[in-house]
Amino acid sequence: MENSNLIRLNKYLSEVGYCSRREADKLIDQGRVTINGKVPEMGTKVTSGDEVRVDGELITKSKEKHVYLAFHKPIGIVCTTAQHEKDNIIDYINYPKRIFPIGRLDKPSEGLIFLTSDGDIVNKVLRARNNHEKEYVVTVNKLISPQFIKRMGNGIPILDTVTRKCKVEQISKYDFKIVLTQGLNRQIRRMCEYLGYDVIRLKRIRIMNVNLDVPVGQWRYLTEQELKVINSDVGESSKTEEASLIEETKPKRQRGNTKRFNSKNDNRKSSAKRDSSSPKNKNRRNSRD
Repeated sequence: MENSNLIRLNKYLSEVGYCSRREADKLIDQGRVTINGKVPEMGTKVTSGDEVRVDGELITKSKEKHVYLAFHKPIGIVCTTAQHEKDNIIDYINYPKRIFPIGRLDKPSEGLIFLTSDGDIVNKVLRARNNHEKEYVVTVNKLISPQFIKRMGNGIPILDTVTRKCKVEQISKYDFKIVLTQGLNRQIRRMCEYLGYDVIRLKRIRIMNVNLDVPVGQWRYLTEQELKVINSDVGESSKTEEASLIEETKPKRQRGNTKRFNSKNDNRKSSAKRDSSSPKNKNRRNSRD
């Protein structure tokens, strides 16, 4: 069979709507996926004629249309599909079809999050280098100063990097808005902590072109117009981690137009190392805000 008919196993599982590619990689690594009765290696490709099973369940492409939800996550709900987590987002919504969240909001935070049965779109939206905006309203424990707003907007050294420049606007003595194009682990909380502030409340009010407009704990379907804009914005996004890594290794003059903020001050690197002393801080792939 020609190579053009082959597709990576993780991509296959996402395209049929079983899970995201990241979740598929975990299943494959755990040996829970088989192809024609055999446990495959990571990176194995399949054809439409292969029998793919997860935990013994035959996986076939659904004939139903994918669903796309906008959900107002309450504080205390965990953005995971893991059934052992009693407060997981899937059980809370109890949607009749298999869905999974696009990205995460940490447990103490609330606000807008997407859920879908379309695994192929998940990775495209999650690619931080695609500059997709996410807007938050944040309440902190101390009076906000002009210096705080300026420093937050110009980049903070956390997790062995310096955060990208971003839009920050003070809206009251203790509240500010911030627009991120990154998804570092607990990014806003870490940024505030670096400047000596604690986050009291964090609420995501926008993802890309979609605003939070449903009550806490409620969801709605994304509209056709919203999906049209989202698909247009992510149309040329890197679909896989491999593609993203290839982009990163290209000479700067060959890369796309994505703008990244790089600190010119080497002293900031040493500050970033101090912030990453905990092993947990090194897990930058968990996209939580």
